[in-house]
Amino acid sequence: MSKILITGGAGFVGSAMARKLAEFPGDEIVIADNLLTGLISNIPVSPFKNIRFIKCDVNNYNDVSALFFANNFDYVFHYAAMVGVNRTLLNPVKVLNDIDGIKNILNLSKNTQVKRVFFSSSSEVYGEPFEIPQNENTTPLNSRLPYAIVKNVGEAFLRSYQTEFGLDYTIFRFFNTYGPNQSKDFVINKFLDAALKGKQLTIYGNGEQTRTFCYINDNIDACEKIFRNSLCVNDVVNIGSDVETPIIDLAQRIIDLTGSTSTIEHLPPLKEGDMTRRKPDNSKMMEILDRELIPLNSGLQTIIDSLKPAENVRY
Repeated sequence: MSKILITGGAGFVGSAMARKLAEFPGDEIVIADNLLTGLISNIPVSPFKNIRFIKCDVNNYNDVSALFFANNFDYVFHYAAMVGVNRTLLNPVKVLNDIDGIKNILNLSKNTQVKRVFFSSSSEVYGEPFEIPQNENTTPLNSRLPYAIVKNVGEAFLRSYQTEFGLDYTIFRFFNTYGPNQSKDFVINKFLDAALKGKQLTIYGNGEQTRTFCYINDNIDACEKIFRNSLCVNDVVNIGSDVETPIIDLAQRIIDLTGSTSTIEHLPPLKEGDMTRRKPDNSKMMEILDRELIPLNSGLQTIIDSLKPAENVRY
């Protein structure tokens, strides 16, 4: 029986992680979120009786310390962060404030005997690819963007706290993850929303930049296995698909799957933040997951089906 804290647990990935962990009835899950980008509606309720939500800003030490001292957490999933490409590019100082949250979480975890901290890092730390696929141990971390810098600094803090204080960690480097209920700040749900409304799908540049897309269930299943089986202790693991998809192809695929009349509009390339390629070496993840990943078309169809209005039912 464990008491688990998930910061950012009202977000897309954090709430899915809470739902998965809550399936183990002996565990108690506490979700902390300031609701800046998270949503109350994301927090799992029925049928779970072992999830509690507390509105809390982890960047505020007084706020988060009260949460730690009132509970004796065994494990912490630190997923709280400012996310979204446009939001992070427009608010670089607010992004950097997330370093305070990382320091707060690690100091409080160290002082309250937390057994391990799981940290949501990002593929953004790799920056422009020096090698493909991007390997956890050989690819240099070279992004200059504030969001990626914060994740890189967070990784350095975790290693340092383990060296000096013996606080164990696992770093998840998340590549693009998608699924139902994701914010329209992210490319797949942004495209789906536009296609279902018959609006133009906008792409920065020529659309030849590639991404890999990991369905939320694959992400959560891999991370939950790592947690339950005490794997990747004091290590880093890429979490994502290794199938590259050009953004222009993604847009056309979504138009085709939705039967939309939408067209594609090309905007000027972003000045920064839109890497040309991204593809993980996901061999660690695949060995742990021990099954094939959900294909992109299947994942997209699941989201499309979830967005369709319910049919009238006669009683």
